[in-house]
Amino acid sequence: MMIGNYERNTNMPSVDILLKIAKVFDVPIDYLVGEGKLATYDKGVLKRINDIEQLPLEDKQHIFYMIDNLVKAVKLKSL
Repeated sequence: MMIGNYERNTNMPSVDILLKIAKVFDVPIDYLVGEGKLATYDKGVLKRINDIEQLPLEDKQHIFYMIDNLVKAVKLKSL
């Protein structure tokens, strides 16, 4: 019920509640209130970034190499 009120902007959570919600969803408070850089990212992108962050360095480097090459290919394709 309370979450629904927050979603409909009929009630605002306190700072303490915002902190608890942010911890549960592992996001900064600015993401919850729609401010800051993270608020503009797709939730799926953020989840993938978080998953990658948990990997060993060597695996991250392989993933970044693939991503960089895919991005380059898409940019070249759009020219």
